[in-house]
Amino acid sequence: MISLSNLKKLVVFLLALVIIIPATAFGYMYYKLSTIHEGDSDSEKIVSSSDYKSEKGIHNILLVGVDTTDKEQVSRSDAMMILTIDSNSKSLKLTSLARDTYVNIKGRGKEKLTHAYAYGGISLLLQTVEENFELDIQDYVVVNFNSFMSVLDVIGGIEVDVSASELEELRYFTIETYYLGKYDKKGPIDYVESPGTQTLNAYQALAYARIRKNDTAFDRDERQRKILQATLNKLTSLPFTKYNSLIDGVLPHIKTNMKPGAILKTGSTVLGIGDFDIKQLEFPILEYSEQGIYEDAGWVVRFDEDKCIPILHDFIFKNKMYTP
Repeated sequence: MISLSNLKKLVVFLLALVIIIPATAFGYMYYKLSTIHEGDSDSEKIVSSSDYKSEKGIHNILLVGVDTTDKEQVSRSDAMMILTIDSNSKSLKLTSLARDTYVNIKGRGKEKLTHAYAYGGISLLLQTVEENFELDIQDYVVVNFNSFMSVLDVIGGIEVDVSASELEELRYFTIETYYLGKYDKKGPIDYVESPGTQTLNAYQALAYARIRKNDTAFDRDERQRKILQATLNKLTSLPFTKYNSLIDGVLPHIKTNMKPGAILKTGSTVLGIGDFDIKQLEFPILEYSEQGIYEDAGWVVRFDEDKCIPILHDFIFKNKMYTP
């Protein structure tokens, strides 16, 4: 039995699927996308408010990967990112939120950010992100790891530059992820044997996402963003004939507050930007944070709000890249 509790699910990148499919698939997409919309009065109340920093032309979407195979099961949010669609500067941005960030969770006190979803689902996580980072989130998407391998299988894998130091742990996790994969035509198990640019198949890419002892949690988040970028690159050239397989394999594992019309409108905005070179930020800012065991919270990342939050806001709203 494989434990999923420690997986860093990078399936959060799957919003990329629904924001770059062209309008030629409008009818089929509208019908399919209607199946992933969910009504949650508490979460709707949060995303419709503007109590925190927002700006016209800036669309912030919280991407959440849960550590379970069932999107309805109570679980932790093991991976969290803010996707920013910036129409003002014509750019896409991705901010990774470290799961161990030490934050205040309403009704629970100071704990790890990852616990908010387990305590109160997407509503409490949205509230926690907005209150602690003083940032308005307009929409959200929640996915589980099944979506990840479904996409990678359809598009034929992605190219990733694998370092020599990552090979040992990549091989270790490949054994487990191979048996997690439920897609057809998986074939016999295959390992990445050498460093350099490699085409990772679905289970190899999931194994790559799980590497965590090789370096730091921040490096693991960077690997997530690397795979997101590689997937976007592959999806932009995906043949129209593969859309149906892609959509059918992914959408059952996604839930969002975005209605079909809003998703397709967002897709049109992204296509209008035209630049899929995503700008990236890791939050909290390592230079202004402390990592380690703290009181009863376990291993956490405590950050200097006065230093970190302005950097986050500058990145999202002013398109200003942070340089340590």
